[in-house]
Amino acid sequence: MSLVLDPAAQDLLFREARTANTFTDEPVTDEQVRAIYDLVKYGPTSMNQSPLRVTLVRSPEARERLVAHMAEGNQAKTAAAPLVAILSADNEFHEELPQLFPHFPQAKDLFFAERPVREGSAALNAALQAAYFIIGVRAAGLAAGPMTGLDFEGLRKEFLDDDHTPLMVVNIGRPGPDAWFPRGPRLDYEQVVTTV
Repeated sequence: MSLVLDPAAQDLLFREARTANTFTDEPVTDEQVRAIYDLVKYGPTSMNQSPLRVTLVRSPEARERLVAHMAEGNQAKTAAAPLVAILSADNEFHEELPQLFPHFPQAKDLFFAERPVREGSAALNAALQAAYFIIGVRAAGLAAGPMTGLDFEGLRKEFLDDDHTPLMVVNIGRPGPDAWFPRGPRLDYEQVVTTV
């Protein structure tokens, strides 16, 4: 069976997708980021939750502050990437549910009145949106370098607040020389899929 999506698009979004480790110095514009968001905002989440928040790190001062929180192996590439995005989960996402889930506005208070419940749901759904964001970067013809090697608590204190939980940092740009590590292996279908 073949997929409906054109094979070239399948390759762009998935088969050729890799974590980029070097980038050219070509800038990533606000217009490109807006186009990415305007595409990926339609990705499905539970109850249309939209807890993902994106902090673009553009100024040299902010970049320096960010690099200080990255693991040693991620510092140089984060310092050199044309654009860096901090992806976080908004634990107060439920305030937007009356707008985003209008056919059941009471969901805000019925399901998400307690902070631990919100945090769990925000983490899951923001992670889904983060994956869509990375695919959107690929769809824009750019490369993404998502990283979790960092001081999360330091990053949160430096750039966010107590209502936001950092998920990852993503370097974004056109791939530079030797941008890719060799392709890692993947699990086979039978290792992942079970029918009951």
